[in-house]
Amino acid sequence: MEVKLAEYAGFCFGVKRAVDTVYAQLNTGKKIYTYGPIVHNDEVVNELCEKGVIVLETKEDLIALTPLECENAAVIIRAHGVPESIYQLLEDKGLECVDATCPFVKRIHNIVRQKSEEGYHIVIIGNAGHPEVEGIVGWCIHGATVLEKPEEAEGFSASLDEKICIVSQTTFNYNKFKLMVEIFENKGYNVNVVNTICSATEERQRSAQKLAAEADVMIVIGGKHSSNTTKLFEICQSECANTYFIQTLDDLHLELPKAVRLVGITAGASTPNKLIEEGQNYVRINF
Repeated sequence: MEVKLAEYAGFCFGVKRAVDTVYAQLNTGKKIYTYGPIVHNDEVVNELCEKGVIVLETKEDLIALTPLECENAAVIIRAHGVPESIYQLLEDKGLECVDATCPFVKRIHNIVRQKSEEGYHIVIIGNAGHPEVEGIVGWCIHGATVLEKPEEAEGFSASLDEKICIVSQTTFNYNKFKLMVEIFENKGYNVNVVNTICSATEERQRSAQKLAAEADVMIVIGGKHSSNTTKLFEICQSECANTYFIQTLDDLHLELPKAVRLVGITAGASTPNKLIEEGQNYVRINF
């Protein structure tokens, strides 16, 4: 039996940059907070918390910090980014802001700010409750419309004279994004489309789909709250019925028939190499 890892899997540039930023700040001797989990992987976040990092889960947690708690402290902005208002709040609290927003996400902030200033109606294709999307909305002057499903795009209604700018969550399914854009175009809207799905996401989705089409069993490793890992699971499941979504080896309960020739493995952009290697070794040794 062969165990094969997808060509692109694991930490992307933005996640590695964010995690490295936290470790660098831990060496400064300051009290380190992150605004939200720095990335969507419990193993990574728990390891940082064990080293003293404190996670501020909400805006209210930030507001509630006392002057003593703010003394000699820095707040690191998560890779997913935050609304513009959070920067002002950090300044008001006298807290040092260390911005680890992924540059691909920061680019979207700049696009929606500029386009909303130019009078465009901003449409964000993504998951409404995801922190990246909430952050993007927070850079739109007049708010935004968030759409996740093709049916929602079909139900969208606006004047055909209205200028519309469409962007995407960086980790959205590329094929679904294209489909939803086509729906807007077919309805005759005046759309300015900016494909803001990051290259790392597209690479991971393409390589996972290719491997899943060949594999008898597919294992997807990543955080249960990770949008990009969830998308990888959906893509792999569409190609390979025996697809498993795990966060750690504790979640992996496989009973492989002897007929299995190829087990494929992929991992989300916030999954550390250690977990990927553990998964590969476990399957090789036990099956």
